[in-house]
Amino acid sequence: MDKSEEVQKAARIIRSARALVITAGAGMGVDSGLPDFRGDHGFWNAYPMYRHLGISFIAAANPAHFERDPPFGWGFYGHRTNLYRQTVPHHGFELLRRWAERFDLDTFVVTSNVDGQFQKAGFAEEAILEVHGSIHHLQCIKPCSMEIWPNDAEIPVDPSTMRAGVIPRCIRCGDTARPNVLMFGDSSWIGGRSHGQQMRFDLFCEQHRAAPLAVIELGAGTAIPTIRYLSEELGRYREAGVIRINPREPHIGPPHVSLPCGALEGLSAIERALGE
Repeated sequence: MDKSEEVQKAARIIRSARALVITAGAGMGVDSGLPDFRGDHGFWNAYPMYRHLGISFIAAANPAHFERDPPFGWGFYGHRTNLYRQTVPHHGFELLRRWAERFDLDTFVVTSNVDGQFQKAGFAEEAILEVHGSIHHLQCIKPCSMEIWPNDAEIPVDPSTMRAGVIPRCIRCGDTARPNVLMFGDSSWIGGRSHGQQMRFDLFCEQHRAAPLAVIELGAGTAIPTIRYLSEELGRYREAGVIRINPREPHIGPPHVSLPCGALEGLSAIERALGE
């Protein structure tokens, strides 16, 4: 089946659905201009200073930095916070919201991204599951309590050293605060906020288990396959159809749909098919 046939099949899945789950990985943000951290070279292209330091993405995204050297830990996460605040979600987000309204689809978003782009694009906060947390929320590094609060801090970062000029502080004990993001080798992440989101998503799935369900997966890779596994699990529901949009790793078995392209390209192609 060629791409045009797959696009038509994707459009049919959406037209016949009664509910929609959007599952998104890092590739969803590329069309908004966000960097692709795929492999060390992708990370170093976005952050050349770390190439000089010999630090990989996994090494940079480590909670130990907040304990040993908070300005260095916040250099990476402060820069990302500022980047995500400045980024405008691409048109694909609007297409997804438009389909949910046009076809009266009860909708839930599940994302491994911590960038808050779905909220910025107008998706309901109570219908989003951020499985790895959010950079727009903070917690204590210790932690001294289980409290999570909004990240309202202004965090200037020197790009020549990737060190932060301001260190957010815990609102309870005054120690270093860190992003409420699940990092590599992380034993102090407070998952309460994501757990509450998970409970709402579980209820959504129970309500729609027997109904026609469209699952649109966007930019979810195989290196950390959490999102892909979820899409495939949902695809086993009796009346579910999965639309996997991925330029490098699009394959999914029938009766589901594979579109080998970026998120915006794939969503735009489906939009054209829905208008025919």
